[in-house]
Amino acid sequence: MAMQVAEIESMIRTAFPDANIDVRDLDGGGRHYAATVIAEAFRGKSRVQQHQMVYAALKGKIGGDLHALALQTSTPD
Repeated sequence: MAMQVAEIESMIRTAFPDANIDVRDLDGGGRHYAATVIAEAFRGKSRVQQHQMVYAALKGKIGGDLHALALQTSTPD
């Protein structure tokens, strides 16, 4: 079953309550998304570690209910 933008955002928000999060459905079919997550929690972490943190927040949905996620992460300026 395809995930909805609100569900993806909610899962990320649970892990990063103060983050600036933008999730977009790229194909309109609920399988390919892009997300930008800006969070203080990423400070001092490599880009790989930041992405791993977001994937962990999605609790194994990547590759299943969530087929593809183009992810951009950063810390606030």
